[in-house]
Amino acid sequence: MNQIFRQISGKDWKNDVYAIWSLTRGHAGRLAIAIICSLMLSSINGAIAWLVKDVLDNLAGEKNRVFLMLLPFGVFLLFSLRGFFSFANSFLMGSIGAKIVRTLRQAMYEKLLRLPMSFYSKKSSGSIISRLINDTAILETQIPFTAKNFFVQSTTVVILAFVALYRKWDLAILSFTIIPLIVIVSDRFGRRMKKTSSKTRRLISKVTEIIHETLAGMRIIKSFTMEEPLSKRNESAVSEHYRNVMREVRINEFTSSFMEVIAGSGIAVLLWYGFYLIVHNRMSMSEFLSFVVAVMMMYDPLKRLSRVNNNFQTIRSALNRIRDIFMLSDEKSGSVKKDTIKGDIIYDNVSFRYPGSPDDVLRNVSIRISPGETVAIVGFSGAGKSTLIDLLNGFWDNFSGNIYIDKISLRDFNLSSLRSHIGVVPQDIILFDDTVKNNILFGRPDASGQEVMQAAKTAYAHDFITSMPDGYDTFIGERGVKLSGGQKQRISLARAIIRNPEILILDEATSSLDTESEMKIQKAMEGIMRGRTTIIIAHRLSTIQKADRIIVLEKGRIIQSGHHKELSKQEGTYKELYNLQFNVTER
Repeated sequence: MNQIFRQISGKDWKNDVYAIWSLTRGHAGRLAIAIICSLMLSSINGAIAWLVKDVLDNLAGEKNRVFLMLLPFGVFLLFSLRGFFSFANSFLMGSIGAKIVRTLRQAMYEKLLRLPMSFYSKKSSGSIISRLINDTAILETQIPFTAKNFFVQSTTVVILAFVALYRKWDLAILSFTIIPLIVIVSDRFGRRMKKTSSKTRRLISKVTEIIHETLAGMRIIKSFTMEEPLSKRNESAVSEHYRNVMREVRINEFTSSFMEVIAGSGIAVLLWYGFYLIVHNRMSMSEFLSFVVAVMMMYDPLKRLSRVNNNFQTIRSALNRIRDIFMLSDEKSGSVKKDTIKGDIIYDNVSFRYPGSPDDVLRNVSIRISPGETVAIVGFSGAGKSTLIDLLNGFWDNFSGNIYIDKISLRDFNLSSLRSHIGVVPQDIILFDDTVKNNILFGRPDASGQEVMQAAKTAYAHDFITSMPDGYDTFIGERGVKLSGGQKQRISLARAIIRNPEILILDEATSSLDTESEMKIQKAMEGIMRGRTTIIIAHRLSTIQKADRIIVLEKGRIIQSGHHKELSKQEGTYKELYNLQFNVTER
């Protein structure tokens, strides 16, 4: 897949035709057979036009009875071959389109996995899904259809043009005068189609975004009885998309209508001049009919070729949106890989602001966390606690200052290697629509079943897991919808435990647990944290009183640092937070 990805990235995307070829060239064998089938189809069409004169001469002139007997079989054979080659061509082109989309979707998915977090902060997930599903679906249907029409109809036009020229070259040249008009009209409508198709892709992306947001936020929608307003919002987006789709339909149909008018004009002139030649004995009726059949059969392919341009513009609009993904730079990653680390962390005068934000989230932060030390980060909402952890995970690289792990700059680390040494239990728990076992194995896919069970026991999740219908093989639904908040958090904790990381990050790891479960897990976590560097982000200060050190953040700056006992006696943010929580407890 990496080789395929390289073939359809970089310079390949700078030219639309070359991009399509890059997607297609991996299936050159099938394409070659499909082209041969196109040539055979075109040859059969040419043969039909060519034989008209011989048929008429043998039947009307010579009254050849043998020919009369063989004619039905010949017609049957030609049309049977035509059907076979048409099927083979359509099947091969369709399979090429399906294979292209399979390759492209996989390549896009792998590309999305490599993009930095800054991309996901600017793009909605609905928009990304739309490009991955809707835009690639356009390529699946349009590339084979357009390629088939291009090869079949263009070769048909060439062969039939040869037949017409052979029968009567001056009459053929007269009939060909409409071709420049077809090209001009096709180009004009093609330009409009590209613009309209690009808008259609954006509008269907908006519809996808609304649907994705609705499914993700269904609990909130129902809680706030927002069904009707959201229904109207979706109706507006769907209606706008429908109107633009109808614009595409009109452009296609206008193209066909103009082609009919042009073809009709050409045929009228052709008939007038042809009959003139017949009346003046400069052309036989059989020659004229053979010529007319060739030209009439040629006009239909010409009309289809005019729509090929419209279809190509639709392909270009989808390619442009897909190109935007592939042309983005991957996450910046260094080359240093470590099998093990000590967990010595240094934040050296680190400042950071999110893209588009006018203010720094972190300001001149300097922290030294020794191997095996447990450090708690506290502060009011928006103080920069989670951002501090995100930087350590390498999610953002546009910070000033530096971060070191074991005296190696974070920017020099290979990101996969770095993250393999970090275990995270996030506050916003993400579980996957899979079994309990596989969600825990997400922390370390090569772990044994016994290790999975032991991690679950350590996280006090084993009992509720075994009470589920299929135990560890129970599917828990999207985002763990079949579990309670506390159950989700315990599985998330087990996922971090099984990773056995040198650096453990707990972002409100017990916030969804009841008091009894919290006490049990806190006791278990004391054993897990022993000997490894641990960073705890906490709002409930009862969970961090045994931390080796507590760091207090306020508006991105470190304003206090020390043990719980000394900080709780000092005037400042920590005491304010402590007293506030104590008073809440007292109530």
